[in-house]
Amino acid sequence: MHDDRTLVEARLRRVLDERIRPAVYPESVPLEVAVWHAPGEPVPVAEGLAADVEPVTVGSRWGAPWGTSWFRVTGTVPEAWAGRTVEAVLDLGFDENMPGFQCEGLVYRPDGTPVKGLNPRNQWVRIGAPVQGGEEVRLHVEAASNPVVMDYRPFTPTPLGDLETAGSDPQYTLTRMDLAVLDETVWHLVTDLEVLGELMAELPVDAPRRWEILRAVERALDAVDLQDVGGTAEQARSCLTDVLAAPAVPSAHRISAVGHAHIDSAWLWPLRETVRKVARTAANMTALLDDEPDFVFAMSQAQQWAWVKEHRPEVWARVKKAVAEGRFVPAGGMWVESDTNMPGSEAMARQFVHGKRFFLDEFGVENDEAWLPDTFGFAAGLPQIIKAAGSRYLLTQKISWSRTNRFPHHTFRWEGIDGTRIFTHFPPVDTYNCSMRGAEIAHAVRNFKDKGAARHSLAPTGWGDGGGGTTREMVAKAARLRDLEGSATVTWETPSAFFAKAEAENPEPPVWVGELYLELHRATLTSQAGTKQGNRRSEHLLREAELWAATAAVRTGFPYPYADLDRIWKTVLLHQFHDILPGSSIAWVHREARATYARVADELGGIIDAAQRALAGEGSVPLLFNAAPHTRSGVPAGGARPAEMSGRTTRAERPDGGHVLDNGLLRVGVDARGLVDSALDLAAGRETIAPGRTGNLLQLHQDLPNMWDAWDVDEFYRNTVTDLTDADEVTPGDDGVTVRIVRTFGASRVTQVLSLPPGEKRLVVDTEVDWHETEKFLKLAFPLDLHTDRYASETQFGHFFRPTHTNTSWEAAKFEACNHRFVHLQEPDWGVAVVNDGTYGHDVTRAVRGDGGTTTTVRVSLLRAPRFPDPETDQGVHRFRHALVPGASIGDAVREGWRVNLPERRLHGAGEVAPLVTVDRDSVVVTAVKLADDGSGDVVVRFHEAHGARAHATLTAGFPVAGVEVTDLLERPLADTAPPTVDDGRITVRLRPFELTTLRLKQA
Repeated sequence: MHDDRTLVEARLRRVLDERIRPAVYPESVPLEVAVWHAPGEPVPVAEGLAADVEPVTVGSRWGAPWGTSWFRVTGTVPEAWAGRTVEAVLDLGFDENMPGFQCEGLVYRPDGTPVKGLNPRNQWVRIGAPVQGGEEVRLHVEAASNPVVMDYRPFTPTPLGDLETAGSDPQYTLTRMDLAVLDETVWHLVTDLEVLGELMAELPVDAPRRWEILRAVERALDAVDLQDVGGTAEQARSCLTDVLAAPAVPSAHRISAVGHAHIDSAWLWPLRETVRKVARTAANMTALLDDEPDFVFAMSQAQQWAWVKEHRPEVWARVKKAVAEGRFVPAGGMWVESDTNMPGSEAMARQFVHGKRFFLDEFGVENDEAWLPDTFGFAAGLPQIIKAAGSRYLLTQKISWSRTNRFPHHTFRWEGIDGTRIFTHFPPVDTYNCSMRGAEIAHAVRNFKDKGAARHSLAPTGWGDGGGGTTREMVAKAARLRDLEGSATVTWETPSAFFAKAEAENPEPPVWVGELYLELHRATLTSQAGTKQGNRRSEHLLREAELWAATAAVRTGFPYPYADLDRIWKTVLLHQFHDILPGSSIAWVHREARATYARVADELGGIIDAAQRALAGEGSVPLLFNAAPHTRSGVPAGGARPAEMSGRTTRAERPDGGHVLDNGLLRVGVDARGLVDSALDLAAGRETIAPGRTGNLLQLHQDLPNMWDAWDVDEFYRNTVTDLTDADEVTPGDDGVTVRIVRTFGASRVTQVLSLPPGEKRLVVDTEVDWHETEKFLKLAFPLDLHTDRYASETQFGHFFRPTHTNTSWEAAKFEACNHRFVHLQEPDWGVAVVNDGTYGHDVTRAVRGDGGTTTTVRVSLLRAPRFPDPETDQGVHRFRHALVPGASIGDAVREGWRVNLPERRLHGAGEVAPLVTVDRDSVVVTAVKLADDGSGDVVVRFHEAHGARAHATLTAGFPVAGVEVTDLLERPLADTAPPTVDDGRITVRLRPFELTTLRLKQA
């Protein structure tokens, strides 16, 4: 037989595009359209429905950037259409290639009942099936004219990312507003041909099944009368019956499809617009559930559910009904799909506390899975947090974006720093916006790395980011793929059903130990420094507010601010979303974030001050309140008393114009350029700075990644570097014992103050940058005379080791990595820590010198200046605090990291304030002291082993204790864990390395 394959395939494409798809709506009549353009921000639904409208015609321009227009469409169903299926086709000016990235609409009936969303791939509204002739049609569309920030030329700087700079020019052209007859037979023929054509294209050319489909498709095309598609569609479909009925082979891969609409809680749109994106999607999905009995939809991010409840009660009622039926499924159990690299220990825990509690309170549903398809890598401390929250599984897809190494598994157990293992799945379909195309399904089968051991994978299916979620076309395709020869089988299932099957068939999958590092988007550890510092400061203020409020409540009856703390935590958790905290959102988002963090700081500052004053009482005793988990200046952790002062610092000038700082523990040399050429640990007699090198070195790189400007830094940025060694001023500080350095470069200015606190072995570097560069990367370098093949970075509830070498491509790919408060490097008997108060990105490199010694350089990432999506990223003044800690053990690094993030608070009072709880081992770090969320008055204490060793410690309560329970993160007793004994308020605990424990202490 002659090979006419390409001829038939080309014929299929053209006939579908030019004849069959246009015949889906064979008849139409125009609707009358009128519009009201809301001034300013979105208005309540009732106001939009009641607004005075003016006539408008198809072809009119509408929609200033970020505006809202209320369209009223009216019409009458022609009598001749009686008994047929009729839909309104409402095209606001959509580009079908941009679902989720342009204008959107939510359709209402005149009484305010939501109908469904309008999106580029979802432009229809069912009027009736069958419809009555003469029926009056009246619909209202709340249309959002969200501008296209990322267009066909992505990453182009644009002012559209902020309402203040976006302008007022209309963005869209009203394209179609019709009533139309839906020919359901033709619609099904389109789906039949799409499924078979897409499947055929993925089969081997020499496979018999491919040719069977080809011949069936050819017969169907022959059966179509191109001048009467509707009249011949049924006959064409009959030609495809046999090939659609052929069952899948028994060994076929099995895909669990779950309806999905990944919605970034802020990204190329502000938070307020996400509220509406979620409502439109939820309205769409509840409508689809009514029409499709097999369909299941899962939605994550409790914050988004809460938005629907608060802002769209009419949609919420439909959601609650669908949840009760088990088909609209809460997923993930987190407040938002957060970044997991940068959130601190308690914040990461509270993501699960607040997320899971919302779903439990609203629906009585508890999630087993963490659902993070789009998060930019996963910290090694996360597994035990997932487990401590009562969950068992993790789903993500993002690691497939890695540019250097292909991850070796799709289903595996992920082991964290404490040994906890979590059953984890990466969908091999490699997208969280699956649309059921044949290419996607075939890719999942070919790509699945666990063949032989397993045959199940998951496919999150639907358009995200306001694209409307799953479509009826996707559901129809899935129905045909349920059991189809040549394809994987597709079944709609909940995430929990998938994980149960996957774990049952593969109970001992491979194990991956340590972080799940994404070899992409590394610059998200640095972009938008103000947002990152706001997050770090908020986390520590929340710790202080809970600690002092709980202590004051127990000691003095101070009213514990349950509601305020709950609200503030949720605000901070929202801003840890994986495009806000990483700095990859538009200018509007980060402008609002900075203002929000300022309000949070003011409010928490008020709570802290009120609680401390209640504890201090009236008096003239100077008190230092120590919120850190270690003793400071003689003040115990969580207590207050007069500070013990020890030692003094001196500054002397050097003949070369430099300075020497000395406090008896450290002697630091600063040259005439303001660079640190010596940091001598006096007790050890050990020099910290590598020979011939200088620390406190600011380095400037060109930084234009190949794509994803705010997200990425590409390795070639290291090819060029400018050392900022010229100083405008190197002078004594105002106090006489510090050194002040001023440098200018480009359009920017840096002012630094170097100081040695008395009695403390650390060099503090305070840096203020007035930053006005573009597409540059600023680093702060410390070249250390230290030989090690690994270093420690703090992560949630512990630390994680990374290599300093690049033996393999896996190690080389980690050229920019995340730490929390410290990085620590150590030879067997001596180490160095670099601590910070608000930076996350860093790199560590090593080189062998001519003298045979090793120079290991730690560089802190300070600032970037990408121009997309915020063209003014980080322009302005920034302040950073870092400290170099020579001679530091890992315990010193932990302690100094807390110290630099929890500055001292001083006020006068009546006398000493005893801690509410104390721990007798520095390696056991208390991360939270608070009252139980249920209002019982129980005291909750969370702590972990922080040094990576076993610990035997005694926790002592500073109040009468009637009982103690070991709980999960949600403060529920662990059924399989015996409560520790209490002896006169003393509780003995034994911890594995990095083990996390939560105790609930009942007051006597």
